[in-house]
Amino acid sequence: MSETWESATAYVIAALEAKGTATRDDFDVPAIVAATRDIADGWDFRAIEDATFWRIAASFLRV
Repeated sequence: MSETWESATAYVIAALEAKGTATRDDFDVPAIVAATRDIADGWDFRAIEDATFWRIAASFLRV
């Protein structure tokens, strides 16, 4: 399966909502997807460390 913007967005939303403490509406999801793509150098976000993903996500938390 090739990774796409859509699959990467679904991955981000699933990760953000997995623990039940936050929803996609708490974050700027498109910005997280774009920033993570730059770090991962592609759409397969499983290639980056969890800590890196969460640092990116935290920087796009809506307050």
